[in-house]
Amino acid sequence: MSITPNSVEARDIAYHMHPAVNLRKFEEKGGLVIESGDGVYVYDNTGKRYIEGLAGLWSVAVGFGEKRLVEAAAAQLQKLPYYHSFNYKTNGPSVDLAELLISIAPVPMSKVHFTSSGSEANDLVAKMVWYRSNALGKPEKKKIIGRIKGYHGVTIAAGSITGIPANHTSFDLPLDRMVHTSCPSFPHFGEDGESEEAFTARMLKDLEDLIVKEGPETIAAFWGEPVMGAGGVLTPPKGYWEGVQVILKKYDILLVADEVICGFGRTGKMFACETYDIKPDVLVISKQLSSSYMPLSAIMMNDNFYQPIADESDKIGVFAHGFTASGHPVATAVGLENVKIIIERDLVGNAARLEKTFLDGLAKLAEHPLVDSSRGIGLIGALELTPWEQEGAGAAALAVAEAIQEEGCIIRNIGEAICFCPPLIITAEQIEEMFAIVLRALNKVAETR
Repeated sequence: MSITPNSVEARDIAYHMHPAVNLRKFEEKGGLVIESGDGVYVYDNTGKRYIEGLAGLWSVAVGFGEKRLVEAAAAQLQKLPYYHSFNYKTNGPSVDLAELLISIAPVPMSKVHFTSSGSEANDLVAKMVWYRSNALGKPEKKKIIGRIKGYHGVTIAAGSITGIPANHTSFDLPLDRMVHTSCPSFPHFGEDGESEEAFTARMLKDLEDLIVKEGPETIAAFWGEPVMGAGGVLTPPKGYWEGVQVILKKYDILLVADEVICGFGRTGKMFACETYDIKPDVLVISKQLSSSYMPLSAIMMNDNFYQPIADESDKIGVFAHGFTASGHPVATAVGLENVKIIIERDLVGNAARLEKTFLDGLAKLAEHPLVDSSRGIGLIGALELTPWEQEGAGAAALAVAEAIQEEGCIIRNIGEAICFCPPLIITAEQIEEMFAIVLRALNKVAETR
């Protein structure tokens, strides 16, 4: 890409520090400037069109350019552009959205607390877990179990629960009260000759062994995504979540389900907790909550989790936590309208109905010589590429992802996988269009091998 002096690309390189890049490489090559969007498509500043095969960052459920969300934001900006939720104050959209979320929760929930990102929400839940243990007179019960390849954000506590080395290296993470158990991805970590059932049993044994080693009295909570997203779209093996919940109940350990990616229809149910029969104490949601039109996340908690925290705040005199933008009226107004659209247009049903088309398309692409296998559920999936051993880890996925972008589709490469998570409004025809682009890109890369 040639970069014209004083162009937006040149000014981006000069002034804008990007997340999730090699900063030196970015200084050399710059990035793609997306200028507009419509439905499942986005357009760069040259007018080139792309299918957004990752829904932005796993998040734009209702597609780009949804007028109802624009109108909801504009109306709220005119009425009350900002107010806080400190000191016994609130605003209408936050109350309305909290009520709606409680009504659609996959298990009975008691309260909703709003924040602005999944990282922020998971970080706060960790603080609340510790606060609750103190309230219960169990100051030693503070450790949190995450999973290798699990992703829960990049703030200090959430980044420590995350189990991805790149999010720890040189950041002095993880914190020492965070421990990690095995990654339950059968395609990646199953042993030769091991059945899926035997693999699940081994994963559960690893978890229980860790709990016993650390001391059950020291462990407060277990964090898990129903489907591991940023780890590479890793679906759980049969019996895994059922077994995890038995173990956590045995040792009185809280279950925090991170549905930042999975929530609001991605797996073909409103929540992936329904897909896998997970009954969490706390549910963390973001991304598709507002289709990322506004920064918004929420923590839903059951009464067992909430009541000790409320008691402790009464004892101390205050729950001394809060963010300026918690329950921001414009964000919650947009979130409220977004969830209404998901329900009214049956976008959850659309994901369920298109699951076969989507997964069959991935399976067909898995027949390509560059591809090892496919996986997924609902409208989230991945192709695992055959590694290019001599060129380093992830080289094949990076080359294919770049070729896919050149051909007119945006996806994400993670390790040896290329991952897909299109807007929930996508049609069967658009899925076929997306996979036709991917096939052209695979063929293009294959020609150079």
